Amino acid sequence: MTDDVGTEEPDEAHRRPPGVDDATVEALGMLTKALEYTERARGHLYAVHHMTGGADRMLAEAVRMPHRAGHEEQAGLAERELLGRDVIPGMWTYQLIEAYDQTYYRAFTAVEGQVRQDLAAGRRHLAEAEMQRAARSRRLRHTAP
Repeated sequence: MTDDVGTEEPDEAHRRPPGVDDATVEALGMLTKALEYTERARGHLYAVHHMTGGADRMLAEAVRMPHRAGHEEQAGLAERELLGRDVIPGMWTYQLIEAYDQTYYRAFTAVEGQVRQDLAAGRRHLAEAEMQRAARSRRLRHTAP
């Protein structure tokens, strides 16, 4: 089995620009990590959106079933109190996603991009690229004949 390790140096897009110190690379790495967590949170909002929508469709069926079984009062209660209900006052889950995007996510991505532009010529994942280079370098030292 061959192991293509590529070059030891990151490609130009992932190489630290001249004058960028370790502390800056570390700070940018932490800011990007925070953005990645924001991306995950956004994904979880979509999961809540999909799961709530699925639950609402099941609820619609659950409301029909007691009607068919002659339990009008209980079916009416579920229909009145739950079917089509807002998840928070005035909002369904799609509106939560839109509000998150407008008020937090877009601002976060814009600030992260601006800070990267200001401090590292817009280059991404500098810390990760340097970790990759170091790991490859260690592996090459340990596998050298």
